[in-house]
Amino acid sequence: MDYSPLRRRLRDLIGGLKDHATHDRLPDLCEQLGLPSPGTEGSKRDRLYAAFDAAPDADQADVAKAYLSGFRPSAEIRNEVQELVWALSPSPEVPVRFRREVAKALEEEPLWLKPNAFMDLLESLFILEDPLDFFSSSPRNLKWKIQQWVIKNDDWKADDLFEALGAYTCSDKRFLLLLEGLTSSEVRPDVEQQNKFAEVLNGALKPCQIELQETGTAGGYPVFTAVPVGRGVRTTPKNLIFASKVKPDLRFSDAINNDVEVVTGRDDVLIYDRQIGPEGLSWRDLQAWWETSSGLAGDEAKKSLYKRLLGCLPDNSPPQRLLFESYFKHFKHSIPRLPALLPEVWLHWDPKTVQERGKDALLRFRMDFLMLLPNGVRVVLEVDGKQHYAGADSKADPSKYAAMAAADRDLRLSGYDVYRFGATELIAPTGPAMVGEFFERLFRAHRLSL
Repeated sequence: MDYSPLRRRLRDLIGGLKDHATHDRLPDLCEQLGLPSPGTEGSKRDRLYAAFDAAPDADQADVAKAYLSGFRPSAEIRNEVQELVWALSPSPEVPVRFRREVAKALEEEPLWLKPNAFMDLLESLFILEDPLDFFSSSPRNLKWKIQQWVIKNDDWKADDLFEALGAYTCSDKRFLLLLEGLTSSEVRPDVEQQNKFAEVLNGALKPCQIELQETGTAGGYPVFTAVPVGRGVRTTPKNLIFASKVKPDLRFSDAINNDVEVVTGRDDVLIYDRQIGPEGLSWRDLQAWWETSSGLAGDEAKKSLYKRLLGCLPDNSPPQRLLFESYFKHFKHSIPRLPALLPEVWLHWDPKTVQERGKDALLRFRMDFLMLLPNGVRVVLEVDGKQHYAGADSKADPSKYAAMAAADRDLRLSGYDVYRFGATELIAPTGPAMVGEFFERLFRAHRLSL
């Protein structure tokens, strides 16, 4: 992942903030930007440069977002920085042909229900005003044209608007954000209209294997996100039960709302009870939840959570522990924004035993590890010791292997990606390096910045 273009541009912009604080308040400015505390030597610009240079690549996107939200630069600089950030995690591609198909599909649809919110959306994504307009007594810039010919007179259709905005030539990410915004409750505060608009867009986006899906709610209205189609799980996780060595005693405290209660052994199982959005579940998300649950904070909470998750791994499975530890050692400072590696996750839960359920028993109650990536991608990691393919006599057991293969098929058909590791390859001298390389390739395949 090449961070150098973003670093170069951002460094110059951060240095330009020297007049936003005195020497004494410079640490506060750096904290606001998510930068290390600056040194005490040199000019304010030099101190800002030093703090920025000390920040790792993994923090650059967060620093950029803090700069954009905290200092509100011109639209030109905002767009430039946004594009550099988005280049680190490319969006699904929408070729020009299909952007025009989207515009064509919207010919009979109102582009907005709330004009002010519509204009706010366009201004947040595109450059509508020319800086030289300040010196003109009667500016007729793009903002004026949209207000006149889209809002007041309805002279422009979607094709005219897209052409004028540059929506046919902008990045894929910016184009998809435009569509998400047009479908939002701010621009379209009517659930029926939101659903209809998303349906129209999805018809035009289908050849691109992209779909606007409802991924959450805001103020009671659906939130639509553009996601790749054909991979991942479209439903939002409801009960994430993990970090348990034993089968927990659970019950529905409210079956209507799907509320789960741990009856006994609350210390033996964790239940993540926050909404998981389209960005998946990161270690930072999990840590924030743990701070609330445990009452701890900062480094103490991080260490406590790591120890709790590591402690749930089976004592008789050093390979599982090695995979878990290698993940954290390999990525180190990048871990907070990367997907959380959840151990011992319950996939199925049945109050009856396998013997009681008989032939209708569910396969594979627990997963060794689960990761929830953006866009509904769920990655299952399994560590295979000989118990997975051999009987008590240590001889190959075809029936065990067949059951494992059947369970894998069920998971894949349900939308999960399943990856298996042999215990022997993990405990080999090359095991930790192999684990690091696997995760790097996995994240690149899913366009996650490392």
